[in-house]
Amino acid sequence: MKNKTKLIAITGGSGAGKTWLAEKLQRALGTQAARISLDDFYKDLSHLPPTQRAEVNFDEPHAIDWPLFEAAMLGCLAGRTMPLPQYDFTTHTRLPHAGLFSPAPLVLVEGLWLLWSPQVAELFDLKIFLDCPAQLRFERRLARDVTARGRTPDSVGEQFLKTVAPMHDRFVEPQAKWADIILTQPASEADIQEIVEIVQMEMLEALAPETIMPLHGEFSRLAA
Repeated sequence: MKNKTKLIAITGGSGAGKTWLAEKLQRALGTQAARISLDDFYKDLSHLPPTQRAEVNFDEPHAIDWPLFEAAMLGCLAGRTMPLPQYDFTTHTRLPHAGLFSPAPLVLVEGLWLLWSPQVAELFDLKIFLDCPAQLRFERRLARDVTARGRTPDSVGEQFLKTVAPMHDRFVEPQAKWADIILTQPASEADIQEIVEIVQMEMLEALAPETIMPLHGEFSRLAA
């Protein structure tokens, strides 16, 4: 039987640890897993002057090119090798050359609003939500934006208060009710290992679906 690609959603607030968890899972799964970030699907703002780009609210779902993202997810499910956009956060523009992506049996997808749209959410075989205290999320975002995105601490703090926190309450936090697993941060090694085992079972289903009993519904919440 032809392998079936499965999509694993890893969602939660900015600084909740989505990339951290995706990296842990990819290391555990090796070549059987690939990764995609919703961040690369931000709308290209190259048509706007830099001052106007900085005024865009990047912490609400409408900043994403959803038709392009959904097309990419459907391409993964079809097993197609395809170009994927790459986003430059320092200029708020899409890089001119897309990266070529080949789906693995499992595709780990990380992003703020993966469960926000029912049409997109239904594409995922497993949905993980990271529940993280606001102070910890802010500290992680501050460190990331200053070192990797060329931001000043004052600008990061102002943005967190004005848009990140209220948009989190409005668009991110409600997604928890649609998740199969809620991982409370900071997580224990036992929690992580349990998630690894669940995702490994998803991988086995993708590789040999006729021989594996599904695990959906057996785990609803993990807490540190």
